[in-house]
Amino acid sequence: MEKLVVIGLGLIGGSLALDLKKRNGYKVYGVDQNKAHIQKALELGVIDVEIEFSEIADASVVIIAVPVDVIPKVAKQVLDVVSDNTLVFDVGSVKNEICKAIASHSNRKNYVAAHPLAGTEFSGPEAAILNLFDEKVNILCEVDKTDWKILDKALSIFKKLNMRIKMMSPEEHDRHIAYVSHLSHVSSFMLGKTVLSIEKNEQHIFDMASTGFASTVRLAKSSATTWAPIFLQNKENIIRSLDEYIKNLNEFREMIVTDNSETLKETMNDTNYIKSILNGIK
Repeated sequence: MEKLVVIGLGLIGGSLALDLKKRNGYKVYGVDQNKAHIQKALELGVIDVEIEFSEIADASVVIIAVPVDVIPKVAKQVLDVVSDNTLVFDVGSVKNEICKAIASHSNRKNYVAAHPLAGTEFSGPEAAILNLFDEKVNILCEVDKTDWKILDKALSIFKKLNMRIKMMSPEEHDRHIAYVSHLSHVSSFMLGKTVLSIEKNEQHIFDMASTGFASTVRLAKSSATTWAPIFLQNKENIIRSLDEYIKNLNEFREMIVTDNSETLKETMNDTNYIKSILNGIK
């Protein structure tokens, strides 16, 4: 039975552990600085065995699922000790910093910089679920720097997870993900903050929160430990996205202030086109 090591037992790391145990038959070994996460992961069957970092050298696969600000450090530590045949990949949603950090490492060929576009607003080992990655996109960066046998092993794993693969440069990935994913989280956090600032009666929020509000603010329940480092590590792309978003909000505000009904409707009708894009992409 091949040895799969998952470093970081949150939603993504835990869900990968569950799925790969079921679909690939791995024995899953867990590493996490949070001992409560280790205990919960053992209780729930997310992992089979707790190990120390020093015991990962003989792993077949190592998955790094820690916050993005510590991925570079952990990745270099893992690459320092793994064997020639070990696949190492991370699941972080910012790719440029990690790719730069390991660019000159002697075991760079063992590494796949990956970003599975899957998740929920929940965190911790108890958030791990089966089938989270089915039909989701997985973006891989700088695959030309990975040994072809290691890359083939990674692609086989992603195929077992029923993921669709896209290749991008780290810079391209971070730019696109800033407005497709990261901006959505900023918007959700700030919508939640705005409502909490204006409406002091929590019962009113609970009673009057429609399904639209609940779905729009859902991402505001995401872990700050996960998302604060993402915002800071991809800050230039996020700031550019935020600047455009703020400009559009100000223009929308002005339409309401001036009772500009025609422009208001025209703007919303034009934006309805996003429905065609989202419905048409498979």
